[in-house]
Amino acid sequence: MRIIFYSIMRIKSYFGKIAFALLFCGVVLSATPSEIWVLEIDGVINPVAAAYVRDNLRKAQTEKVECLIIQMDTPGGLMNSMRDIIKNILNSEVPVVVYVSPRGAQCASAGVFIAVSAHYAAMSPGTNIGAAHPVNLGGGGFGAKPDSADSKTMIEKATNDAVAYIRSLARERGRNEEWVEKAVRESVSITETEAVKFKVVDATADNLDDLLKMLDGKTFKLPSGEKTVNTRDATVRSRPIGVHRRILDIISDPSVAYILLMLGFYGIYFELSNPGAIFPGVLGSIFLILAFFAFQVLPINYAGLALIIVGIVLFILEVKIVSYGLLTIGGIIAMILGSLMLIDVNQAPEILRAVSLKVILPIVLFTAAFVILSLTLALKAHRRKPTTGAEGLVGETGRAITNIKPTGMAIVHGEYWQVHSDTPIAKGTEIVVLDVDRMILKIKPK
Repeated sequence: MRIIFYSIMRIKSYFGKIAFALLFCGVVLSATPSEIWVLEIDGVINPVAAAYVRDNLRKAQTEKVECLIIQMDTPGGLMNSMRDIIKNILNSEVPVVVYVSPRGAQCASAGVFIAVSAHYAAMSPGTNIGAAHPVNLGGGGFGAKPDSADSKTMIEKATNDAVAYIRSLARERGRNEEWVEKAVRESVSITETEAVKFKVVDATADNLDDLLKMLDGKTFKLPSGEKTVNTRDATVRSRPIGVHRRILDIISDPSVAYILLMLGFYGIYFELSNPGAIFPGVLGSIFLILAFFAFQVLPINYAGLALIIVGIVLFILEVKIVSYGLLTIGGIIAMILGSLMLIDVNQAPEILRAVSLKVILPIVLFTAAFVILSLTLALKAHRRKPTTGAEGLVGETGRAITNIKPTGMAIVHGEYWQVHSDTPIAKGTEIVVLDVDRMILKIKPK
């Protein structure tokens, strides 16, 4: 019986240790401070920014992040990208805070919509918010009349759609619906203190630490229910945009993408002109890949891209066809028009409207001059009479050093050659080379 009793006591002790260990681990895990993630959007709202927010929100939900703060300074951006960000915020199971910062930052156009959609919005001193009127959303493509009735109708449709959208966001978050409508219709803009007064944003915060103190203990409505945020013991973790997105953001500038496209064409042209050079072809391929990578972000008009290619083809044809400069003029016009049309202004706001004319004109003129000059020199070299080898001997003159009846010896280019002639040639007579048959020259008297 004693053995059984001691055995039972040991088993109880064993299980007690396991229970204590599990309890200790639970306490430690529960005591682990939660995280607050900080994203930074500094620039245009584009697909790069949309992907940046989307990916971090998804990961934040998986890792049970306390809340996510978007530190924003933007002049606006693409409407489609803005809507993608807002959809992710509205469906997020993690509270999203928009913080217009640093001092001197702005939250304009698409940024206003994003700030209104956030669970909590704050601004640094010296910042402003507003001017959310849609730009070029309803037309205004190359050659369009901005004052036409169709253009006005399309702009009015886009404005009404934007007003309905931002009012619904303001109603969802309890913000000032009348003011956000004015921001869209009348492009009004206000300071951070006015934004708090008019209930457009929730607070002003001098820095991130002040913002975290304000957020502590606040309860936010999420799709699955309410959540109270605890920021006092949370770890703040910055989530940078990443090198690959930063590169894409840089090359997504229309002028940069255009320059990369033209450099790609130059590299491929050099490689085709000098097969085996390798380096120009590799470099040109890299530039073209980067250009088309940027075109994934930019709203590209493929008619403009086609006109650029047509312009280059016309430059090449100018060398082959006698057009007295008409093909060159056509190529310049095609490249300029294509470059201006390259960015589809029907989908882009003013900040992404088109490639700068200061970039287009030098590149077009340089391309025209370079292609025509290089192809002209290549054609002249191709047509030039050969000066080496068997072909270089044809047409050359020399002197017979023996009587030729019908064969003999002659000196051509300072070299002794066995020669053949259909007519007899006396020694010392000047001769002309007609053809080369292996090592025998066919000649005639000069």
